Amino acid sequence: MYRKIFVFLILASLAVSAFLYGEEIAIWIDEHGTESIVITAALATLMSLFPVIPYPIIGGILGAIYGSFLGSFITWFGSSMASIIMFVFVRFGYQDWGLKIIGKYEAISKVTMLFERNAFMTIFLTRLIPIVPSIIVNIYSALSRVGFWAYTVASSVGKIPSMILFATVGSTIVRNPADLLYVALFYGSFLLIVYGCFRLWNRYVVKEKEQTAK
Repeated sequence: MYRKIFVFLILASLAVSAFLYGEEIAIWIDEHGTESIVITAALATLMSLFPVIPYPIIGGILGAIYGSFLGSFITWFGSSMASIIMFVFVRFGYQDWGLKIIGKYEAISKVTMLFERNAFMTIFLTRLIPIVPSIIVNIYSALSRVGFWAYTVASSVGKIPSMILFATVGSTIVRNPADLLYVALFYGSFLLIVYGCFRLWNRYVVKEKEQTAK
């Protein structure tokens, strides 16, 4: 119980900090972000962990001040670290509760079993689709038996395209707004390919689920 209280207090303190100072943090990044990459990356991690300001906006600011390449890296680093931190805290503090809840419901238990069996690809594909809330993937993965390294690699690699997009849009708006059309067309094509792969993967998972049910 002490462990759960400890984890809760840390997450609560980080959340309060983000909610109270989120706007000031975004302004500092915009005005002074180039003064320290380490501090900027740490603040980006906090803003991704508790996105009181939508993280694409933070990514756009980073892209505008650092350029597409370095801005993409810092945006990706902050988002990836935030996901890993949330995973570690939930896994460390609450996995036992999660497994008990999952075990009580047969349907959830079967879905979780399929998820764990195909964890790497499932996490990777969900990261490629920006509309899937990151926090759901973080917490569900942590409550399951997915391995730390499998989660970390799949999650971090899957985040790369969207983080590049956020930073590139910010950089393009500042440097050459006319190129936004090309960015939109490129990423739209990428999402269509991802959607097609996701549909194929989803069919595979459904077949696996049907075979498991039998």
